[in-house]
Amino acid sequence: MNIRVRFAPSPTGYLHVGNARTAILNWIFARHEKGALILRIEDTDFERSTRAFETGICEDLRWLGLDWDEGPDRDGDFGPYRQSERLDLYQEYAQKLLKAGKAFRCYCTPEEIEARNKAKLGQPDQGKYDGHCLHLTDEQKRAYEAEGRKPVIRFHVPEGTIHFQDVLKGDIAFEGENISDFIILRSDGVATYNFAVVVDDALMKISHVIRGDDHLSNTPKQVLLFQALNFSVPTFVHIPMILGPDRSKLSKRHGMTSVRMYREKGYLPEAIVNYLSLLSWSSESGDEILSLERLVKEFDFRRMSRSAAIFDSEKLNWMNGWYIRNAPLERIVALGLPFLEKAGYDVSDRNFVTQVIDIARGYVDYLAQLPEIAKIFFQEKVSPESEEAAEILALESSQKVFSAFLQKLDAKEKLDAETFKRIMKEIQKETGVKGKWLWMPVRVALTGQVHGPELPRVVVLLGKEKCQKFLEQALAKNR
Repeated sequence: MNIRVRFAPSPTGYLHVGNARTAILNWIFARHEKGALILRIEDTDFERSTRAFETGICEDLRWLGLDWDEGPDRDGDFGPYRQSERLDLYQEYAQKLLKAGKAFRCYCTPEEIEARNKAKLGQPDQGKYDGHCLHLTDEQKRAYEAEGRKPVIRFHVPEGTIHFQDVLKGDIAFEGENISDFIILRSDGVATYNFAVVVDDALMKISHVIRGDDHLSNTPKQVLLFQALNFSVPTFVHIPMILGPDRSKLSKRHGMTSVRMYREKGYLPEAIVNYLSLLSWSSESGDEILSLERLVKEFDFRRMSRSAAIFDSEKLNWMNGWYIRNAPLERIVALGLPFLEKAGYDVSDRNFVTQVIDIARGYVDYLAQLPEIAKIFFQEKVSPESEEAAEILALESSQKVFSAFLQKLDAKEKLDAETFKRIMKEIQKETGVKGKWLWMPVRVALTGQVHGPELPRVVVLLGKEKCQKFLEQALAKNR
């Protein structure tokens, strides 16, 4: 079998992380099987679809490191790859179903359907169609058309059980009697989702349909259409949904939900891909840090859970922080600079900024946090950032430490890490102040913070003059 999978986003917004996970799994499976990935744009929602969103989705996919073998920008033998450019094909196949008696024109309005259902059942039945137009005579059709009614085309659902196999869920059955005759072409001639994807998947020779299990209820309708058009039914893989911590569908109320948001916050693409690939799937090795190469090599749907995955922001942050700390420094500097510039910091001294980012990246989960960590290296005046910090500065023992430090600093030509450590040892011997009460006052005086990066590295980067100035400020403030 030639493995051909597709990722088919609707360009009505930026790439959602749930859709990104679907794209990632399709890409990994295609590359694992040495098959092809097709990017198809499902843009028949003309009011909401835009080329700007299409471009944005493609940019986000490329940023994630995903490529495709066929698509709007990479033509193949099965295009066009935008549904808006395939409308004639849908018309053609709808006509085939009409001629075969497997579809019919329906002139009913939603209000009429609801009224008939209410009259029969005593209450509306969610738009369930009652077959009113299934056997209209030509005269009845002409009468409706004379009223100016434009018909939809409905597929006539046959009786019986609809069976299909799902790689994860096994044999699945739906009863045809529970599915009403559904619309395949709207009155404006535009194909509905279920009809368009069947025609597209068949003509593009898609072998595996890998998508979220929220589409499971669409599958029996699609299977019927494949069969009615004498198309081969693809293999279905309905992957578990991604839920928020409250086990509801992941949405904006849970925080960031689009790949673009994570890009703008300074997440690394390899961390996003790594994290999303592990939602409901795991490597046989048990490792959690997995490169794209390893994901492709080790992927197997047999290791995918059937249970919904919970999106854990803390886990993603941990993983992204790992990637930031282990990426080449020059890459993190290039990615981090815009965040420092936006915060208004002077980044003209590239050597200095590189050292700042090298220190700060050990304390961030994503690069948008860099300015907050790095501010201690750019400030000209230090103020205690907490009540605890202010209390530490005011201690008599702290004042002794500051005075002793300034005296010893005057005699030093430079302040490197070893010099700083020697000074601190000498102050401990002379004043008797040690441990937390020796080191923390110096940290607060130089940074305003009780906790932070390793103090010797901070001191070296601040330099002798700034350290001297900040210690003098701390000493003067409490005299």
